[in-house]
Parts: sequence; C-alpha cells; structure tokens
Amino acid sequence: MPQRTRDDVFDTLSDRLAATFKNLRGKGRLSEADIDATAREIRIALLEADVALPVVRAFIKQVKDRALGAEVSGALNPAQQIIKIVNEELIAILGGETRRVRFAKNGPTVIMLAGLQGAGKTTLAGKLGHWLKKQKHTPLLVACDLQRPNAVNQLQVVAERAGVAFYGPQPGNGVGDPVQVAKDSIEYAKQKQYDVVVVDTAGRLGIDAELMQQAADIRAAVEPDEVLFVVDAMIGQDAVTTAQAFLDGVDFTGVVLSKLDGDARGGAALSVAHVTGRQIMFASNGEKVDDFDAFHPDRMASRILGMGDVLSLIEKAEQTFSQAEAEKIAAKLRGGPKAFTLDDFLSQLEQVQKMGSISKLLGMLPGMGQIREQINNIDDKDVNRVGAIIKSMTPAERAEPELINGSRRARIAKGSGVQVGEVKNLVERFFDARKMMSAMASGKGMPGMPGIPGMGGGAKKSAKKAPQAKGKRKSGNPLKRAQEEAAAAERRALGPGGAQAPADGGAFGLGAGKGPADFELPKEFKDLL
Repeated sequence: MPQRTRDDVFDTLSDRLAATFKNLRGKGRLSEADIDATAREIRIALLEADVALPVVRAFIKQVKDRALGAEVSGALNPAQQIIKIVNEELIAILGGETRRVRFAKNGPTVIMLAGLQGAGKTTLAGKLGHWLKKQKHTPLLVACDLQRPNAVNQLQVVAERAGVAFYGPQPGNGVGDPVQVAKDSIEYAKQKQYDVVVVDTAGRLGIDAELMQQAADIRAAVEPDEVLFVVDAMIGQDAVTTAQAFLDGVDFTGVVLSKLDGDARGGAALSVAHVTGRQIMFASNGEKVDDFDAFHPDRMASRILGMGDVLSLIEKAEQTFSQAEAEKIAAKLRGGPKAFTLDDFLSQLEQVQKMGSISKLLGMLPGMGQIREQINNIDDKDVNRVGAIIKSMTPAERAEPELINGSRRARIAKGSGVQVGEVKNLVERFFDARKMMSAMASGKGMPGMPGIPGMGGGAKKSAKKAPQAKGKRKSGNPLKRAQEEAAAAERRALGPGGAQAPADGGAFGLGAGKGPADFELPKEFKDLL
C-alpha cells in the first residue's frame, strides 16, 4: 500500500475548493451573485472538512468582505484575485507566520508535552528529539508518564530509535512521582550538559481533574519554556473542545498536530489555532522518526489550494544531497554519456529515497492534486526493484551496461527476482536518460528540441533551406477536408511505424500495467533524479 501524502487529511477540502475556483475561471467580471455562490461553496467545503462553525463564519465573512471590495472589482483577473484572498485568509486561520521554538538564554530549554492518551505524545517525543538533534541540539527525553502500562519502556525504545538520550529513573506502571522525576531531570540535564529537555507527561482517555492537576503541577515544578499541546488530527471537532480544556487547565504555548497522514478531514488543523489563539508549531505525518517537521501556515495553505509546497521539497533536497556529490555527478555528465554509470544512477536513486516516499515528494509539486489518485498508486517498491536489478549486476556491467546481452540479462533477472523484460527496459531507458542528461549538462540542450538562446542545443542551421515537400492536395469539400485532417492527426499520434509506444506503469519500464498509461513524472521531479 503506497504511503499517504502529508496533506491527505485535506483531500476533500482541496477537491471542493478546486471545483469552486474552476467555475470562476473565464469570467472577466464577477457579480455579487457570483461571489455569494462562491462563498456558499467554500462554506460547504469547510464544514465537510469538519472545521469548527465559528471558524467557518469568521473565514467566510473575511473572504466576502474582501471579495466585494475594490481589490477584486478592479483586478484584471477577478478569479485569481479571489484565490489569492482565500489563500491569505487560510494562512491567517492557520496561524499566520511560522512559529519557532523559544530557546532559553541559560539552558537547558524545557519543552513539556501535554495531551490526551492516544494522541501520540510518546512517539512524537522521539520525533521531536530527532528533529532537535538535526538542529545541532543535544536533547534529553524524560519519562513522566508513570500511569500508562509500559509507557516508560516505550519512551526508552523511541529514544534509542531517534538516537537521543533518555531519563527514566522510575519504572512506571503506577509506581513513582512524575513531578519529582520532572524536577530531577533538569539537574540531570545540567550535569550531563543536555541543552533541551523534552518532558513526556501522562494522558487520559478524556478530560478529568486529576489529569489537569498533574500536568499543572509538572508545569509549576519545571517552569517550561514551551508547553506543546499534542492533538490527534483525526478526532475532528473534539480537537477544539479538548484544546480549549487544556488551554484553561494548563495554558499551553503551541500546538503539535499528529497523524496528519490519516483519513481525517483536517478540520482540527484549521480550527485549533484560530479558536485557542495558539499557533501550530509542528506537524507529524507518518510512522518514521523523520516524518516530522516545523509547521508553515503559508506552505500548508498553498497545498490545500493545490499549489504545492516547493519550498519544503527544496529544503528536503538540500538536507539530503551534498554539494560535493552534485558537482561530482555534474562533472561526470559533462565528460560524456559513458562517464555516468549505473553505480552513479543507483547512488542518485538512493539519495532521492532518503528524502522520503516518492508519492509524498510528488504531492509537494504544484498541480499534483489533479492526478492524486495516480500519485497514491505509486509504489516505492518499484524503486527498490530498480536497485535490486542494478545490485545483481557485476561491477563491470554497472560500469559498461553495453556488455549486458541476453544471457547476462537472464542471470540478472534471476538474481533480482524480476522478469528478463524488466532488466532490458531498465537498461534501455538508462541509456536514453544518460544521453539526455549528458547533452543538457554540456550545454547542448535537450536532444531533438530546438536550441534555447544562451543554452546551446538544436541542430545547426543549414546553408540552404530544404525545399518543402509537396503534400497531398486538400479537398475543396469542407466535410471531406475535415475527415482528412482528423485521419492525419490520428497518424501523427501513432507516430512512425503506426504503433503507439508501450505504456508502462512503473519507473524505467518496471511494473508494466500497474499505473495509468498516460501518467508521466513531472519535469521538476525528473530533474531531481
């Protein structure tokens, strides 16, 4: 099953908004009735996404007030101006600007996690610790959930997986004083020179006085720099009620959304920040320790409106790809097609895999909402099969794929557990890709495409213009001429030889028939490969 993309909780909302804006396109001027109809559709979309009613009312009022003003009536393209307004108001509801962690001037910085049982606090503590470690901090995870069975052991395992330190002097399972553990952890962190302490507190299945009192006591004991309320994005309207109760009882400083990769409708994310006045700081969107990042309201609003999240994609690429490695590959490509080997290609493929799920990466590109179903059907196992095929080759075959003949293909296919045809397709497509990449790296442009000024490429102008071949004369009968033109268009679509190219569903010809025949990776993603 392909991994779901980060904004899957907003799929319903994205689809409804896309359909609403589609009706506006092509209109040179918007009447008050058009704006009312658009506002009504947006209201329905937000309510279907489980956004809290007060938030919907405030949002629609802002959009209508601005849409009826001069900024739309005087715009050259009113439809685009409406989309701009909706985008800006979505950003405002999601918290406006990105909220950063406030670190203490004199460490350690104390971050306390609060929330209901089942919201994912313990798992999220590990993800936060891993994220802080990547930011060059030395975090310490503290086990203050001494009620839930095996909570202490779970946090220890999570800390080990995240590669961060753990502090849990009490066994838990109902034994120990969580307030004392929290106090002692600060002294322990100072002694061991940990600069951030992440305190994992107990939760309950529902709001009760004991839960709130314990959380308030821990807060008073350690005086945290940040109190993060962890909310399950899948619980819908209850998220707002729970957030308000924790705000009154504990007074948190920021919100963390967990399980954004679930099947929920996303209303919690659009409601919590607006209702509580506390911004969303982080979002967790998967089971892996890396599936966690800072929350950017502008980027999330862009994704909801189907405009992608290219900035996050670029950041992932910068974190994964080293400049030295990129320059090394570029130099190889400039040295001619044969300089780039299958080993180099495998290295690049593994780098892309480190960025995350292929479907998740594609979901960050603009316009991908229109082919969401195809993207969700992309299986990362196809990429693994490509790696398995290459690893089944000898070093000589990887360096010179031209050596691979029929018998070698059979051996490679057997070693990698694939069909012989899949090996053949991979090698052939590698040759085509290598030729194209080498031509582009050397400034010759895309093979078969006209040259771009300043970029080289394209065929040299011939001294004499080739004489135009006489074609078949067109009929003077309009009906017959239309039939002839339709037949000619069909022949052009079939291409030379009169047969269409094979439609492969998988990458490099693998997994034929698994995906839509006309689906092709966008240029931006091809460039990453």
